Amino acid sequence: MAERRLVVEADGGSRGNPGPAGYGAVVRDGDTGQIIAEAAEYIGRATNNVAEYRGLIAGLRAAHAVDPDARVDVRMDSKLVVEQMSGRWKIKHPDMQPLAAEARTVFPRGRVSYAWIPRERNKDADRLANEAMDAGKAGRQWEPKAAAAATAAAAASAVAGRPAPAAEEEPQPPVRPAGWAGDLGTATTFVLLRHGETHLTPEKRFSGSGGSDPELSDKGHWQAERAAAALAARGTVQVVVSSPLKRARQTAEAVADRLGLEVRIDEGLRETDFGAWEGLTFAEVQQRHPADLAAWLASPKAAPTGGESFAATARRVALSRDKLLARHTGRTVLLVTHVTPVKTLVRLALGAPPESLFRMELSAASLSAVQYYADGNTSVRLLNDTGHLR
Repeated sequence: MAERRLVVEADGGSRGNPGPAGYGAVVRDGDTGQIIAEAAEYIGRATNNVAEYRGLIAGLRAAHAVDPDARVDVRMDSKLVVEQMSGRWKIKHPDMQPLAAEARTVFPRGRVSYAWIPRERNKDADRLANEAMDAGKAGRQWEPKAAAAATAAAAASAVAGRPAPAAEEEPQPPVRPAGWAGDLGTATTFVLLRHGETHLTPEKRFSGSGGSDPELSDKGHWQAERAAAALAARGTVQVVVSSPLKRARQTAEAVADRLGLEVRIDEGLRETDFGAWEGLTFAEVQQRHPADLAAWLASPKAAPTGGESFAATARRVALSRDKLLARHTGRTVLLVTHVTPVKTLVRLALGAPPESLFRMELSAASLSAVQYYADGNTSVRLLNDTGHLR
């Protein structure tokens, strides 16, 4: 059987460099030139080059989902990415190195070639990148047009050896859900640990990144040790990453000491800044800041006075997620963080709307888990497990 050839066209952009950024990629049939898959995503604040690399990775993953045995021709209008991935230019920037390494893992060495094309020949990928940035500006996820989704469904059906759905039927997703697929390769697993209690936790007071940065209470230290014992018994965690806030660092250190690992700090994992609400209960906020609270409950873009919106939190959490996925592909990473970042990672993995943040329970020192696959699929494996605290 003749070897299949696919063409990936990818692009990325940043409105500010660095600034709000997104990427786009299309996969074409190498013989007909027909677009058979599309990918795009808003990635938060990033540079043009980071966005271009993220577009490349997404395009390669989409091609792999179509045919993992294909030969792939990558075409981009980024001279930097093409020359670096071709091995002719060195990759010196620390943000580029893990992304290039991730791109090389999607297909076996020698099955991907790179060529530069002028910008006017990369219009489809450029269009998708701009659509993703526009979606991010509007506070929503990019979604493919109906026609593209139908085309992708037909391509996936052909690869899987089943007939494509009739035109009037609901198009099937181009890739099977991760929980049902057996050929998606090794997942990257994020184990999400909320920090243990502080003196503010039992009173249900707002405690974000703009407050007093409290330490763990005695009960919080006990919870951290119990979580550490449970994770040591599982024996799967390979990397420990923590929010910079003291309560998260102390929880992470308890686990890392038990596992013999170091704690790495990621600023993007800090809790939302609740501004003027820091240290107050919900009832106190309702009494002192009723208009702010009503707006906050109605829209993820609304922020407490002097604080941060959930939309802004989601953007930085998503950027940290993408960086960590690039650096730790195929590994199990423990993220020790806070209520909003954990819920946000789960929400994004599910593709759930922002209001779902108010519909999740997340206890102190609870464990959750999300798996990320090379083709872009995600699978929520665990949420708010507190069995180790009983």
